[in-house]
Amino acid sequence: MVRRILLGSHLRRLREARGITREKAGYSIRASESKISRMELGRVSFKTRDVEDLLTLYGVTDEAERTPLLSLAREANVAGWWHSYSDVLPSWFPTYVGLEGAAHLIRSYEVQFVHGLLQTEAYAHAVVARGMKGASAEDIDRRVALRLERQKYLVSENAPDFHVVLDEASLHRPQGDRQVMRGQLQHLIDISERPNVRLQVMPFSHGGHSGESGSFTLLSFPESDLSDVVYLEQLTSALYLDKREDVAQYDSAMRQLQQDSPGKDESRDLLRELLQLS
Repeated sequence: MVRRILLGSHLRRLREARGITREKAGYSIRASESKISRMELGRVSFKTRDVEDLLTLYGVTDEAERTPLLSLAREANVAGWWHSYSDVLPSWFPTYVGLEGAAHLIRSYEVQFVHGLLQTEAYAHAVVARGMKGASAEDIDRRVALRLERQKYLVSENAPDFHVVLDEASLHRPQGDRQVMRGQLQHLIDISERPNVRLQVMPFSHGGHSGESGSFTLLSFPESDLSDVVYLEQLTSALYLDKREDVAQYDSAMRQLQQDSPGKDESRDLLRELLQLS
């Protein structure tokens, strides 16, 4: 996904620099204007022949410049590790997994659940089973396995910085039995000690705050060509926002949430109190 976005962005800049319309670019590869738009947004796969033709149209004839872009096109079509789970994933979610795995900074606010990257296996199983009523035990287990596989990125050598604010409501809403919730609280305490994890809790006592519109995630990438992306999950779909003005509003809301929430140490103390009371 990230490679597609990078290549699409590069092709868009080349096209605009030559003053070529999307319609003309589409004609050159026997496609529509909308196909060029989807390519430039990284939302479709790339045929090497199409990229070759577009580069020629845009005046890129030097092999030293063409070769890395064509290599990027081939790499962009390689399926991610999560592809094998596509049968149990909603159609919009593989895009998020790809973006999450490429981000160097993930910032998130969660209201109803503990964030998926922080869930224990037992907690995740309870959440997935409730959300996939009627699904087979095998499908539920596969969805949980995907969630656990995603978590490996958080503790890998190239782990991203993960800043998460959990609404206190997510810690009181039971998922599974008492032991599941106790295990989840202890896991949050433990993982909050990791240097790349900044876990804060927005307490009930604070009252109103900047996250009242609901959960959201901000993804930032090391590549300068990629803008930040806001991910908003809905019941039957998801939104990916990358317009500067949209991202700026969510960035401001996230910063305010972090400022208004107790710090890491105070939040960890709150988690310990909840564990003692559970």
